[in-house]
Amino acid sequence: MTTKAFELTNQIQVPATPEQVWDAITTGPGMDSWFMGRNEVEPREGGTVRTVHPGFTMEATVTTWEPPTRFAERTDPDEHGAYHSFEYLVDARSPGDTSVRWIHTGVLAGDWEAEYEAMGEGDPMYFDKLAQYLTHFLGRTATPIDAFGPNVAGRQDVWETFRRGLGLSGLVAVGDEVRLTPAGLEPLEGVVDYLSPSFLGVRTADGLYRFILGFEGTAMVGHHDFSPNVDREQAERDWAAWLEQTFS
Repeated sequence: MTTKAFELTNQIQVPATPEQVWDAITTGPGMDSWFMGRNEVEPREGGTVRTVHPGFTMEATVTTWEPPTRFAERTDPDEHGAYHSFEYLVDARSPGDTSVRWIHTGVLAGDWEAEYEAMGEGDPMYFDKLAQYLTHFLGRTATPIDAFGPNVAGRQDVWETFRRGLGLSGLVAVGDEVRLTPAGLEPLEGVVDYLSPSFLGVRTADGLYRFILGFEGTAMVGHHDFSPNVDREQAERDWAAWLEQTFS
């Protein structure tokens, strides 16, 4: 099986202190507010970072723990030698202005070109979501909501279907104010804060909403709801039902 080493780097500036950034990238509640799945972090070098998705769990080992400036984690290699390593470098530029650099390295196996292309688009989306969290929701904790729909074909048709299902007419651009009306769910009013070929992001007063065409063609959502008393399991059932209905 073909393997390939890779490195991807992203950098953001955020209106937060290094300590606030550290909490966002090294605690379970912090990661729940912008990263994928539901997260747990053992706060020490050699500790375990666990990210739980519906259907599978990803684990990594903390390889660097230097609060509040440097944090790194690495997954164990699989049977083909593939693994992922994430390093965060946090640097205070001035009071309330911090630079965060995210270095994603590792080895891919199998269809590595497609996976690398997907990460090249996915990594910036997640890192931008970290910036959105630190800019607009600092001090609040989100409930992560992950739901998966069917596998679909035809990228353009997928986004036309997403837009119809959300009650959007025509194309949208970053900065557009929108009102989403997904059938069976409460309307959402906010602003488009992220767009790429595989992602549509909307920020409301109480949430970060992400509508996603997954790596293998799965229609899915990855939301973060900052409202109090969210029933996560019910919300995931509701969004899964919406995806099934929308793409049936």
